[in-house]
Amino acid sequence: QVKLVESGGGLVQAGGSLRLSCVVSGLSLGLADVAWFRQGPGKGREFVAAITWNGGRTEYIDSVKGRYTISRDSAGVYLQMNSLKSEDTGVYYCAGKMFGSSLATNSDGYGYWGQGTQVTVSS
Repeated sequence: QVKLVESGGGLVQAGGSLRLSCVVSGLSLGLADVAWFRQGPGKGREFVAAITWNGGRTEYIDSVKGRYTISRDSAGVYLQMNSLKSEDTGVYYCAGKMFGSSLATNSDGYGYWGQGTQVTVSS
């Protein structure tokens, strides 16, 4: 059974930082592309960042470029979030899939999802 578990969310003031973690079990992490999505209040789920199975390529939504960094090691996948803004508030989800020819940035491309972790940025 594939399971993804996020952690690291919380309440932070604007300008602050958080580091989210995603631990994957039941799926060979070393062969999985992993992405972060988020869903803000009253909004749809949107792509945030993704990283290939070997860490060789990353993708980010424009609004987080220069502020967020996605990384991975043998233990999990991480999302370092700096200079947080109120519009970054939402539930952050980790999603995974077996590696493929391209790095997916849409939710349909991922078959495995975590339960989400809440990030709240106060202004």
